Amino acid sequence: MTVTVKTPKKLIEVALPLDAINEAAAREKSIRHGHPSTLHLWWARRPLAAARAVIFAQMVNDPSWKWELEHPGEIPPNNIKASWAASRNRLFAIIKDLVKWENTTNEAVLQKARAEIRKSWRETCELNKAHPQAAELFDPEKLPAFHDPFAGGGAIPLEAQRLGLESYASDLNPVAVLINKAMIEIPPKFAGRPPVNPASRNNKAAWSQQWSRAQGLAEDVRYYGQWMRDEAEKRIGHLYPPVEIGKETAQERPDLKPLVGQKLAVIAWLWARTVKSPNPAFRHVDVPLASTFVLSSRAGNEAYVCPSIDGDSYRLSVKIGKLPADAKDGTKLSRGANFRCLLSGTPIEPQYIKAEGRAGRMGMRLLAVVVEGPRGRLYLPPSVEIEQIAKEISPSWRPEAALPNDPRNFWTVDYGLVTYGDLFTPRQLLMLSTLSDLITEIKENIERDAAASGVGHDTTPLDAGGTGSLAYAETIAIYLAFAISKVANIGSSIASWMSDRGAFRETFARQAIPMAWDFAESNPLADAGGSFSSAIDKGSMAIGYLPASIRSVAIQTDAAAQDISAGKVVSTDPPYYDNIAYADLSDFFYVWLRRALRPIFPSLFATLSVPKSEELVATPYRHGGKEKAEAFFLAGMTRAMHRIAGQAHPSMPVTIYYAYKQSESQSAEGTSSTGWVTFLEAVIHSGFVLTGTWPVRSEGAGRIIAKGANALASSIVLVCRPRPASAETISRRAFLRELNQVLPAALDEMTRGSGDDRSPVAPVDLSQAIIGPGMAVFSKYAAVLEADGTPMTVQTAYRLINRFLAEDDFDHDTQFCLHWFEQYGWKESRFGEADTLARAKGTSVDGVKQSGVLFAEGGIVRLLKWAEYPSDWDPTDDARLPIWEALHHLIRVFKAEGESGAGKVLAAVAAKAEATRQLSYRLYTLCERAGWAEDARAYNEIITSWSAIESAAAAAPKAHQGDLFG
Repeated sequence: MTVTVKTPKKLIEVALPLDAINEAAAREKSIRHGHPSTLHLWWARRPLAAARAVIFAQMVNDPSWKWELEHPGEIPPNNIKASWAASRNRLFAIIKDLVKWENTTNEAVLQKARAEIRKSWRETCELNKAHPQAAELFDPEKLPAFHDPFAGGGAIPLEAQRLGLESYASDLNPVAVLINKAMIEIPPKFAGRPPVNPASRNNKAAWSQQWSRAQGLAEDVRYYGQWMRDEAEKRIGHLYPPVEIGKETAQERPDLKPLVGQKLAVIAWLWARTVKSPNPAFRHVDVPLASTFVLSSRAGNEAYVCPSIDGDSYRLSVKIGKLPADAKDGTKLSRGANFRCLLSGTPIEPQYIKAEGRAGRMGMRLLAVVVEGPRGRLYLPPSVEIEQIAKEISPSWRPEAALPNDPRNFWTVDYGLVTYGDLFTPRQLLMLSTLSDLITEIKENIERDAAASGVGHDTTPLDAGGTGSLAYAETIAIYLAFAISKVANIGSSIASWMSDRGAFRETFARQAIPMAWDFAESNPLADAGGSFSSAIDKGSMAIGYLPASIRSVAIQTDAAAQDISAGKVVSTDPPYYDNIAYADLSDFFYVWLRRALRPIFPSLFATLSVPKSEELVATPYRHGGKEKAEAFFLAGMTRAMHRIAGQAHPSMPVTIYYAYKQSESQSAEGTSSTGWVTFLEAVIHSGFVLTGTWPVRSEGAGRIIAKGANALASSIVLVCRPRPASAETISRRAFLRELNQVLPAALDEMTRGSGDDRSPVAPVDLSQAIIGPGMAVFSKYAAVLEADGTPMTVQTAYRLINRFLAEDDFDHDTQFCLHWFEQYGWKESRFGEADTLARAKGTSVDGVKQSGVLFAEGGIVRLLKWAEYPSDWDPTDDARLPIWEALHHLIRVFKAEGESGAGKVLAAVAAKAEATRQLSYRLYTLCERAGWAEDARAYNEIITSWSAIESAAAAAPKAHQGDLFG
């Protein structure tokens, strides 16, 4: 006989204070001091605030749990509901404190959250004390452990540890495993210890102080990192000489005259790749492929490269002052690899550049040098001597691992840069090799210092569970190797110079390795961004913020075959279909980490590159095309989800993050997104039912991929429980009937929120977020049967749910405008077509024109844009006011007068306010799908400002005819 576990409903299955979570997650994107993201780069890392809130709400019982278990199916009385609301507000207050960055190490706040988790756990244990496995599964004195089977950058297991759980992190990717070891496994081994370095030991006051968490470890990383930097300067510092300001340079640049004779430290060397001119007359000339000649566009410090032609050669100088019009594009003719010969103007086409690159004939030319002057950054002209130093270096080692032939994410292969070693200049290779080799030397120093400090001479290695002198030395080496990774990220020939900021754009400014035509070579020995010292400083600060509490483990294993989840709380952030090529990108760091750390973790670094064949990413180039890649992803993700569903602790829901921007395909039934649908298929086929979905804002608007686009801003957090064996089967008609009952309320809740504790879903996320409640209906059944008796597919269910956003529930004129706009936008079309549509919508072209939203003359019809609406419009005197007109007048006034003016309009059309808001969502979704970014932005602005507009409307005086705007 099977004994059912009694499962209290969790807070996350009912309510969340999304506003507070989203605000903290957005703020966190700009935090660098102490944030674990500064320890080592990982792509699409979840915000700590979101991870912390989700795990807390996943483990804390909702106030309604006891009543609902005792009164299944009954509607609670209002006084009971009010009591629940008050209790939820108390839990919300804990979450609001918990998610703040400044409370990351606030033990008072953390202890309050941990106490609430333990309280809920004891309630669950009491409820299940008669269960046959009570001793194993429901020990009130021991919280269940936590597991993330797709640990990645480690934010989720780190926050589980911070909340008091023994945390297990697993991943197939060795770089991810190493990051997790450095964040959750290693720090607790050395928590509370003082530093072992001689400087700290000799400072008795400092050494005897209370070293909490991993602060002693952080201090040692800082000390030994400085030793490495100084030792590297002794060995190869001559290759990074300062620039002396000469008299000749000062003659061309009067601003440099006060600096003649001074030696200034170099921050960056700015290079352009070169190919031989395709013009036969200049075939001997190496032409710069410069995407811009602008060095600095900052007001008051403008600088640019000025090429001067002398017969069949050219010279580059640097000028300051107003930027010439032709400086912006350098030698670039158009997007892509299209350039021109600097001497002849002959076009240099992509195929020619590719051929030159593959033949090994692509070179590089120094454009300018950035130095630190007395009053800030200065841009100096190149010189033969400076250029020769860089070009004459011959490194003894370079990573020969091949770059993948993946044109979606790796763009350099076509141009002859085919190995990871090709992504670095000779000087960069020598620096990274030197730093990597110093890891071996410094381990011996640290081990000796640790033994002398009282740790004791213990030769048990870290990988074997050691905590003595050798293990400690190996630990410091890991964090120093992470600093080398940071230097590599800034110090490759893919990193570029941001002329508007006067700073480096790192290699991974996007989740790919693009081709960089002009690049910035950093000086790792300088005291500036991109330096080794900067990497050490940021890394050590992050170590000091780690909780370093409770034994935790990071393991390399395949999520589709793991047994670690057994009896554990599970929250995870799986790969997003084909969005990010984690394994391929990780090789960029792996080749250097392996060189430095293979003796410490021989099994983790056993392979020459990151394992790829089993990585759960739908990579077409790896699996022989898109269809095979999708099949691989679906099969693997289903296995992984099945493992989780069958093993996770039976009293806790599983939370799964998913963030995938819809790439829609069309059919007669509507639209669908391949990646999202494939992922949902895996989740549902594995035996999960969705009990909640939450759009948590987790992506920064500053990402390159987001600039100029309405990019996805949320992760959809799916809350899942195993589907009961007794789940029913229903018909398509019954499914649609239930959808029509559930989705209107869900849509209203998403777009409006609930009081002060729920925030509306942004329009950019709505078409994805609405899938959650719809799939909750679909997934709770064993099957939904089509008319012919076959099971409905997830894709069909998805399209039916997505189509809900396009249903018509507005006045007839607005229905006409909505459908006309969907087909034609603001363009003209024939009267006959408009007449046919108007009749179908129960209105007429003349009637819609009379409302003031339509131009209809001479057989031509088009919708008026909001800018064409009359400025003397008075809603109190408008006899025919469709919702379409109200919305576009609202946009017009909002753009001219802001929230206060829009508030007056909203106050005057108060009866239509809700429908106006809903129409804005509908139109945003339509524009986003059609790629009409400018139009989408207008509707998005109204929605994101809606609360402020409502407040302004409430404060507006009651309008009378003729005086609304007077």
